Amino acid sequence: MSLSKNYQGLDLWKTLGEGFSDPVEGAKFPQKILRYRNQKWAEQIGLGELTDQEWLDHFSLFKPLPDSLSQPQALRYHGHQFTHYNPELGDGRGFLLAQLKDPGDGRILDLGTKGSGQTPYSRRGDGRLTLKGAVREILATTYLEYQGVNTSKTLSVIETGEELIRNDEPSPTRSAVLIRLSHSHIRFGTFQRLAYHKENEKINQLVDYVLKYYYPDTDRNDFFQAVCKQVAKTTAQWMIHGFVHGVLNTDNMNITGESFDYGPYRFLPYYDPQFTAAYFDQSSLYAYGRQAQMVFWNLERLSEALSVVFPDKSCFERGFKAFQKTFEDETLFLFCKKTGIDPIEPREKIKNLFYLTLQFLEKSKAPYEAFFNDLYCWHQDLNQPLRNLNRELYWNKEVEEIEKLLSELKRDPNAPFKTKSDLRTLLINQIEEIWKSIDQSNDWQPLYTYLNSLKVDAFSPNGRN
Repeated sequence: MSLSKNYQGLDLWKTLGEGFSDPVEGAKFPQKILRYRNQKWAEQIGLGELTDQEWLDHFSLFKPLPDSLSQPQALRYHGHQFTHYNPELGDGRGFLLAQLKDPGDGRILDLGTKGSGQTPYSRRGDGRLTLKGAVREILATTYLEYQGVNTSKTLSVIETGEELIRNDEPSPTRSAVLIRLSHSHIRFGTFQRLAYHKENEKINQLVDYVLKYYYPDTDRNDFFQAVCKQVAKTTAQWMIHGFVHGVLNTDNMNITGESFDYGPYRFLPYYDPQFTAAYFDQSSLYAYGRQAQMVFWNLERLSEALSVVFPDKSCFERGFKAFQKTFEDETLFLFCKKTGIDPIEPREKIKNLFYLTLQFLEKSKAPYEAFFNDLYCWHQDLNQPLRNLNRELYWNKEVEEIEKLLSELKRDPNAPFKTKSDLRTLLINQIEEIWKSIDQSNDWQPLYTYLNSLKVDAFSPNGRN
């Protein structure tokens, strides 16, 4: 087998024993066409030298990787979906396929599937993933990674040759299996399920497992606080980059704070706190401006599940306070990065500029990402008025005030130089155009061209770009 020397397969999951997952078999697919191969991350984890056939063997036939899980495991979990508790969840169209050690930073990483067939938790579903859903996830994870968001990575997409019927896509539609590289697939709902069944000893066991492998430098009494901090950082990243997850249920929240599982996501075309990604979110529960509030609500549900094994409840209060402080600190820090400001500048001045910027964006409906790109570029060269970059939108008193405040703040000496041509967006019309080329003419080049513009290695049927 063509594995690199830095490959380190692991099977830590088996140390938990029974009660956390179920052994399953992957689906048998009529076709196996490799459409996307994340070569950069494959090389990082020691899989870069796999031949195409070896790649297909592992990621569509689900042949075990050396020294890792001998059989796929469908993970057990519950969760609150749109604030309603659902005890019938679990990996319904995916499973944990393998565990590895990242030789770069020593982290434990999971390889999980999406669209790999039915499991005991499929709930009348077919266990499949549409090809469009897979393409959307490639785009989401790659663009978020480009923006510096703590996200799972799409390692592979293989088209599987089945016709699927879906209510939210023109059907029949094409099928695929996706391989996700993630820093743990343990969800808030994993703990919720154990609490629901009053399996307190297993909660303790899972807490110890997470501490040992994902928070090795954290004391048990600080476990919840550590989770809150990681989740707060990711939430701030979503907000600064205009990302709307769409389905922030507790089963979609990861214990390591990593963003994952992309369904009806969107990116803001312009600043709008009420912007909602999912068509089925009729009450806008998970609207852009409510994301931090709903993540905090999810952390409260996690604390309830953990409370039976943490007699000192002060650990939860510390966690909630840590979330609020970390979220604000990270938001302002990322705002500095997005505008090129030196983050050591006076905090109150940065806060004033931040809120003034949001007020202008909400009032003007200026393109969200483009405006930040203009701010960043203008701050590099103060020779002409900011409003000259877009006279139609920027010729007003609010922009003059933004210009004044920004000019008083020093530029970060480590901020890279950018131009207007460096602007990258991922709006719904771009996603639909890329999919249209694939759907109508099987032309994958627009996808690969877009990914390569983000400096990400892509794979095409004619070879690596």
